[in-house]
Amino acid sequence: MSLYIETSYDSLFKHGEELCGDKVELVKTDSETILVLSDGLGSGVKANILASLTSKICVTMLAEGASIPDVVETVATTLPVCKERQIAYSTFTILRIKNNGDATLVEYDNPETIFLHDGVLTFLEKEEFEVAGKKIKEAHFKLVPGDICVMFSDGAVHAGVGKLLNFGWQQKHIEDYAQRIWTKDITAHSIQRQMLEACNSLYMEQPGDDTTFAACRICLPSVAHIMVGPPVNGENDEKVVGELMSTSGRKIVCGGTTSQIVSRTIGKPLRVALNYISRDVPPTGLIEGIDLVTEGVITLGKTLEYIKRYENGGVGRENALHAMKDGAAKLAQILIEDCTGAKFLVGRALNPAHQNPDLPINLNLKLRIVEDIASALRGLGKAVTVEYF
Repeated sequence: MSLYIETSYDSLFKHGEELCGDKVELVKTDSETILVLSDGLGSGVKANILASLTSKICVTMLAEGASIPDVVETVATTLPVCKERQIAYSTFTILRIKNNGDATLVEYDNPETIFLHDGVLTFLEKEEFEVAGKKIKEAHFKLVPGDICVMFSDGAVHAGVGKLLNFGWQQKHIEDYAQRIWTKDITAHSIQRQMLEACNSLYMEQPGDDTTFAACRICLPSVAHIMVGPPVNGENDEKVVGELMSTSGRKIVCGGTTSQIVSRTIGKPLRVALNYISRDVPPTGLIEGIDLVTEGVITLGKTLEYIKRYENGGVGRENALHAMKDGAAKLAQILIEDCTGAKFLVGRALNPAHQNPDLPINLNLKLRIVEDIASALRGLGKAVTVEYF
């Protein structure tokens, strides 16, 4: 069974610094996902260089098939030496997950990675060995859908020192918080963002150290198909609708004319939903066999707004998204929480209604919004494709 590994990561820069001393590198291949989090010595430019070199070396060598000892030895002999401290120092955590769920975790001087199974903290058995004078911890384990791994730099355990906490946000506190915010449907982005926001609050929004969280969530693949607009050539109507209906994932139709094409092609009536509650977003429709039927450009534009708000926002954004009941919020929720990826089936036929010079809507706007939504979803770790007809 092939699994989908959803990933998300972000950093807080040390207050007053323009560069982050932490660095995350991610590589996804057809068979595995490799995530490396490195923390360079100190902060600023030097730390950024050390962390960037370390993470890039690790992820590149592993992707090319190198062994862990070879990777560690290469890092140890490649990093430049700090003139002030006379050491070349960069900690790192490597998480390598095969698409069948087989996982390898390697840690060198970073805080211990959090592993949640059904929302409960699970401790991994680790072996210790030494390479090039560095003590390395390694664990091999199996991941199943719903499992979450959270990696973080030591900026997290320093959060609050001298401000709100005497000894910082210790490992146990971070583990307890991860379990407390866990929900069955939590995304990698959501848990990473909430934990980073908690650190920022403990630092009183002036981080005393670079702080990074990187999360992975194991999912069963589920790709939503979204048909947007009628094809240029009407002869392709059945082909596009056929692809939409053949998917096992969510089926979504955006646009009045598009909805009529789908309704006619599959022989199911199109009805307007009666629970219309928004002044900003047009009402949704109902077609048997389709998960969501919405208006076109206006709804898509609002969907993009919701996704960006979710991507940039902190704690509470998930609840705000669920509180909204309009078509755009429903579409955003499906794309963010219910799917590992999306395929947009975009028709490029001109809509006569959009040719009204009094309406600020045209074909280029629709295409740009779709591309922007695709880009935002990729930023959330989703696999997205766009196909034009």
